Amino acid sequence: MKNEKGIALGAAFGVAIGSAIGVLTDNLSLWISLGIAIGVGIGISFSQKQKKDSNLKNE
Repeated sequence: MKNEKGIALGAAFGVAIGSAIGVLTDNLSLWISLGIAIGVGIGISFSQKQKKDSNLKNE
């Protein structure tokens, strides 16, 4: 369940940041999609790091 939270949180931040940049540059569709992609990528890497750290603590 924690994995999905990280991905969703990353996507939410990506949409917010992408929307802001998109409004400033007058290219909203490009920046929202890039924001989602980058946000999900960061969310996945963060959740994998947490999983790896928790596995090391359990050993």
